[in-house]
Amino acid sequence: MPAKTIPLLLLSEMIDGQMGDMFLLMTAKEAATTRDGRPYFKVAFRDAGREVSFPIWEDSEWISACRQKWEPGTFYKVRARYRETNYGPQLEIDKIRPVQPQDENDGFDPLMCTAQSRFDPEEMYADLVHLVRQHVTDEPLCRLVLEVLEDHREPFMQFPAASHNHHAYAAGLLEHTLSVTRSCVFLAQKYDDYYDDLQPPLRKDLVVAGAVLHDIGKLQEYNLKPQGAEYSVAGNLIGHVLLGRDIVRQAPSAAHVDPETMLRLEHIIVSHQRLPEWGAPKPPMTPEATIIHFADDLDAKYHMVVTAIRDDPTEGPITSNRNTLRQRFYRGSQA
Repeated sequence: MPAKTIPLLLLSEMIDGQMGDMFLLMTAKEAATTRDGRPYFKVAFRDAGREVSFPIWEDSEWISACRQKWEPGTFYKVRARYRETNYGPQLEIDKIRPVQPQDENDGFDPLMCTAQSRFDPEEMYADLVHLVRQHVTDEPLCRLVLEVLEDHREPFMQFPAASHNHHAYAAGLLEHTLSVTRSCVFLAQKYDDYYDDLQPPLRKDLVVAGAVLHDIGKLQEYNLKPQGAEYSVAGNLIGHVLLGRDIVRQAPSAAHVDPETMLRLEHIIVSHQRLPEWGAPKPPMTPEATIIHFADDLDAKYHMVVTAIRDDPTEGPITSNRNTLRQRFYRGSQA
């Protein structure tokens, strides 16, 4: 009798109990111990649409290979059974080996294991530049923003916005920045019209400039690895808030921006996280900085809500609380 053929599947499309071969990227391996002192390795694998994390116990047949050979950032061909458990999605591994050159004949492509924005980076970048040209009417300020963007164009189209919590995929930083900027265009116009007696008036151009540049420091906060973003030394010691302020301050065009405008722009960057425990040395103290903080926070939080609802494996109208926000969400009644 011929051997049973094992199908080549995408991890992101597998259902509970299904067995298959798949190409995966190992994203994490961490030695850990249970509360009762039982040692294990916590490992994680992913493709472009799903990540699974599960233990390799000391008595597992894979413990030696895991300890000595498995490396995060390495692509593997894995034969495993997919399981939905009370601890989240997991794999029961039957076979595993590093990807080999001939696997390209079976369709292996590193991009199939890398989470990416669903939007085209070139189009997002063009849209962001268009918003700057349209709404940043202060010419020296506009030149500064465009200079910073152009100097960081390639990494900006590649970097995630975070290592885990939100927009944690290729071009996620650009997607998040464009979304925040679009929100700020709307909010700046709304509140300028609504509070037209504010003196000095709201700087709508400064709101847009600050929205575009608020997270630019993340390009130095992270190092980009195959398994995702990892904190750089500068990211650990300084953080993206001050790194971003320095990127903008050190741009050649900054010398031509009005000092008061430059001060307000720097304040937007250093205050956009609002709280010291989130990395902000100062809270938002201007109308422009206030708008950007809340637009930024809303965009990140709403992404977490959508991800929690979309990716939750449980059935029924209420999700589990196994998500970044650690709370349950109501999906709605099923038709």
